[in-house]
Amino acid sequence: MSLKTIHEIDIVKAPHSKIASVDFDNLIFGNTFTDHMLVCDFKDGAWGKPLIKPYEPFLIDPSAKVFHYGQAIFEGMKAYKDESDDVWLFRPDQNLERFNKSAVRMAMPEVPEDIFLGGLNEILKLEKDWVKKGMGNSLYIRPFMIAFGTGVVAAPSTQYRFMIILSPAKAYYSGEVKVIIAEHYSRAANGGIGAAKAAGNYSAQFYPQKLANEQGFQQIIWTDDATHTKLEEAGTMNVFFRIGDKLMTAPVSERILDGVTRKSIIALAKSMGIAVEERSVLVEELIQGMKDGTLKEIFGAGTAAVVSVIRAFCYQDTTYELPVQDDSFALKLKEKLTNIQYKLEDDPFGWTVKIG
Repeated sequence: MSLKTIHEIDIVKAPHSKIASVDFDNLIFGNTFTDHMLVCDFKDGAWGKPLIKPYEPFLIDPSAKVFHYGQAIFEGMKAYKDESDDVWLFRPDQNLERFNKSAVRMAMPEVPEDIFLGGLNEILKLEKDWVKKGMGNSLYIRPFMIAFGTGVVAAPSTQYRFMIILSPAKAYYSGEVKVIIAEHYSRAANGGIGAAKAAGNYSAQFYPQKLANEQGFQQIIWTDDATHTKLEEAGTMNVFFRIGDKLMTAPVSERILDGVTRKSIIALAKSMGIAVEERSVLVEELIQGMKDGTLKEIFGAGTAAVVSVIRAFCYQDTTYELPVQDDSFALKLKEKLTNIQYKLEDDPFGWTVKIG
């Protein structure tokens, strides 16, 4: 695919760049932002002209509905630079599609392709120097939309603000991840907003995540809200299980996010001859797999880490240590996927899109 051109956009350049003051070797994920941001407002039933301007705070009314009724959605993407200094995106059409599905579910207006992808193309051309070469280096992209309309009546807003901000990032090393399987708390429920990238989904995870951290676990594997027997997601990532030589992951649903990394890993695995099943995986299958030696790997998949290997899981106060695999599916898939993202291998799927 190619990025749609945006014909109507205003650009106000920052008088000075702060890039020289940034230590790119010691970045804290999501804490440093580039010189510019994109802003586009929706009011009177239509989107206005997008504006790229210097990154800065902005004023918002205390009664803005984002504060009171939580109308806020976002996406997570990355830009990569190859050895020829070209900048690439990875499957941005999928992020736009999911963003607009989230918007519909949250009663917010959909963002047109030319504003989302065309505007992203323009701001990335402006911020190209912030994308550093080398495996592990990237520019994290955060498109988001908030309810900007005022008033504390419990009803959808009539005004919204769409924005894109950019943050340089290094390789995301999570180390040895230990998880606890949820037995009480749920990430999402049928009929809810679990499949939307809504801000409230993530804030609701913070308390059970805090409890897990206090017990020495880095993440939670969420289970279904009704029975707590079906394994669904790992923290904020989709989760995969290797039982024997088969890879399994929960199907997308109202409760489970349709992850871009998830669907890419499924396609890659199939192309590599790995059998994949999209079905509900039960907690009891993991326990049995540990007993008979068929459970080989568990890993999370998401934009930040790409693949996060899980070394142990806890269920009902018993911790199970997973064996180290010489032929790890997780590591093979991560290498293949990142090589495509960084243009170190051919992209037979047509997933990568050049900025320019």
